[in-house]
Amino acid sequence: MSGITARGVLYIHSAPSALCPHIEWAIGSVIDQRTDLKWSPQPASPGMFRAELSWVGPQGAGAQLASALRGWAHLRYEVTEEQSAGADGGRWSHTPDLGIFHAATDVHGNIMVTEDRIRYAYETGAGDPAAVYHELSLALGESWDEELEPFRHAAEGAPVRWLHQVG
Repeated sequence: MSGITARGVLYIHSAPSALCPHIEWAIGSVIDQRTDLKWSPQPASPGMFRAELSWVGPQGAGAQLASALRGWAHLRYEVTEEQSAGADGGRWSHTPDLGIFHAATDVHGNIMVTEDRIRYAYETGAGDPAAVYHELSLALGESWDEELEPFRHAAEGAPVRWLHQVG
């Protein structure tokens, strides 16, 4: 990672209670600071818990957070990293069924689809609009958005804490 500072938000949309301390440990290992997240029940999935964390750290910390949490059963999360000097922003979304999705984002958080990805969609579609639509849907992470949307709405109005990496 570089010495350039980045910032973002980690949204834990749903996690079983037994996993919560492990999530805090994984986050702390990335941002090099103990985290005591404020867990609240997730109304979209009874028995599950949610938390949010705004973070400041070195450029690339968003990818490290997403990797540290990847692959745990029953865990739904999103990590955002805002654009910083010399780097696009990013969004990582994870669901138990779909796995992880990553996309570069612009200054407003919009997903940026590259020219190569668009060309791939055209070539794969070979004139079939439904196939082109499918490939562009994958490039935009629409399946992840559809699965996570009920969890996002259930979190409206939740408090956000800021953590800054020290040292």
